[in-house]
Order: sequence, then structure tokens, then C-alpha cells
Amino acid sequence: MNLDLTGKNAFVSGSSKGIGKAVATELARLGANVTLVARTETALMQGLIDLSFSAGAEQRHDYLVADFSNPEKLKAAVERHMLKTNKTYHILVNNTGGPPSGKITTATEDDFVTAFSNHLLCNHLLTMLMVEGMKKDKYGRIINVISTSVKIPLKGLGVSNTIRGAVASWSKTMANELGEFGITVNNILPGATQTERLKELVNAKSEKQKMPTDVVEKEMLAEIPLGRFAKPEEIASAVAFLATPAAAYISGVNIPVDGGRTGSL
Repeated sequence: MNLDLTGKNAFVSGSSKGIGKAVATELARLGANVTLVARTETALMQGLIDLSFSAGAEQRHDYLVADFSNPEKLKAAVERHMLKTNKTYHILVNNTGGPPSGKITTATEDDFVTAFSNHLLCNHLLTMLMVEGMKKDKYGRIINVISTSVKIPLKGLGVSNTIRGAVASWSKTMANELGEFGITVNNILPGATQTERLKELVNAKSEKQKMPTDVVEKEMLAEIPLGRFAKPEEIASAVAFLATPAAAYISGVNIPVDGGRTGSL
């Protein structure tokens, strides 16, 4: 099985912490040159130091400070970075933090517009910036870290359910159009994972229902057949596999990594 990513360049969004950082680490272990992307430079600098400890002699990692709240500024920042580094990206990991929790009936129009911009529009502009290089080098992997809500909507995540579903449909359409170039587009659907996002959701539910956080966690765990939350590294392993040559014939699919929680195939 060919899992070697030596010589491949990877652009990983949201990679200063959580799932994104774990993905960057795993891609680097497989030989890729990784560009870390997030809003906080201090966290990115630390992430770059962490990657350097295990970097091979030929690997060159870097980072880009970027904010996904403004697509045009994001586009300009990525264009400058690509021009400065003269990089062609072969692997794009779209990974953006989910919208705040809340019922769909309490969501405002601005909530939807902001989430649509942060997720779908930014995913699209990054893809458009990188896809020509993928075609030229005859290697392309676009992997979107979304949510199991694209299969079954999750309670209390009205805006997230809506926007994540839109991203999934965008991804399938993109996979259909880029397939002729050998570029694959897939979605990883994480279940409850030990990240800051999970803590936020647990705390929000705890406050709303006037329940201790440990009780909230027990209720969540009861819905997971494997009986535990995922580690970020376990989500990263699935993302990394899709980025490798071994996954060349997998495209246009949603892959839940949720311990069996999602109640559908």
C-alpha cells in the first residue's frame, strides 16, 4: 500500500489545534511538506516547531496567518503566500470550526450568511486557487472535514447542520467535475472528538439543561457504540489516508469517523 507523501505539499486549514493540528502532524509523518493555517500566529509558530522535530531532511514546513471571516482577505493572503513560496499544493484540507450551537428557529439571517461564507465560500476559493496546480502536477486531494450532521442532523446545531450539508453537496459536485483530472474530493465526518469544540458543546448543553457536564458527557457516550470520544489523531488518520496514492480511486464520498454513532449507513 502506497502511503508515501514525500514531495507533496499540503495546505491544512485550522491547523493550530485540535483535528487540524493532528491532520498536519500525520501528513508530515507521511512525508508531506505542510503549510499550517490559522488566525493565531503564536499557536502556528509552536505548531511549526512541533513539526520540525520529526521533519525529514527534505521536508519544508511553513505557516500562514489567515482569517476565514473575510474570503477576499483570505484569498489575497493565500495568493501572496503561494507567490512568495512558489508552491503548488497537492493536498488541500478544508477544516473550519463549526458555527455556534443553537436551534434553527432562533438563528438569524446573518448567522447563516456568516457560516456560509466561512465554510463553503472559503472552501471554494481555496480549491480554485490550488486546483490548476493539482492538474499540472497530476496529483490532487481535496479533503473536507465536516460533520456527521450531513447524514443525520444533530440536535441544537441548526446553522451548522444547514451549512455542513451545503458543503457536502458542493464537495460531491466538485468531485464529479474534477474526476477527469484524477483529483479526488472527499468528506470526513467526525463524531464527538476530544477538542475545544466538544467542550464548548458540552458546556452549552450543561448550561441550557442545568445539568453537570459529566452527566452531559455520559449521555453523549451512551449514543456511541464504541463507548468513547474520538481522539483527534484518529480523525487525522482517516484524512491522511485519503491524501495518499493508496486512496486514488476513492472520490465523492462521506466517511463518518464516529465510533458507530450515526444511525445510518
